[in-house]
Amino acid sequence: MSELVTIKDKQFKPYITQQQLSEAVKKVADAINKDLQKELPVFLVVLNGSFMFAADLLKEVTIPCKISFIKVASYHGTKSSGTVTELIGLSEDISGRSVVIVEDIVDTGVTLEKLVAVLQRKNVKQIKVATALMKPDSYKKEFKVDYCGIKIPNDFVIGYGLDYDGLGRNLKEIYVLA
Repeated sequence: MSELVTIKDKQFKPYITQQQLSEAVKKVADAINKDLQKELPVFLVVLNGSFMFAADLLKEVTIPCKISFIKVASYHGTKSSGTVTELIGLSEDISGRSVVIVEDIVDTGVTLEKLVAVLQRKNVKQIKVATALMKPDSYKKEFKVDYCGIKIPNDFVIGYGLDYDGLGRNLKEIYVLA
């Protein structure tokens, strides 16, 4: 794993390796393949942060599926803003479909709560949530997270799609604030 990295005014230290991420992705994909084998799910990838996890996850998903994207924002700097702005919406009809929300990280659950509410209004068959990372100490919402790659403490992390003010998404591993 690499050494410290500096992004803008902050330093980050190595936290989760590529190998650990690969194992977590495989675990999530195996569970989805088993649980949704009789469905034709739509994977709803939350941009921008989920792009790396989604790409790796969908390489391991062996069941027939569709993929769509939505872009929302709830972070400013290192803190959640507490509000969600939907930037790009769904363009296809998903009524009666099983939907898997693909998240990079479930933290406060504000984004997830908003997405679930939007999807429920679209009369989907069922909603499942797959996330690369989850902060169980921060998550206080009711909706179940079905598939979690790795649970982490309430620390600020970057890399593997996660960013600090738009930077650091391209790091192959996950780093934590030093």
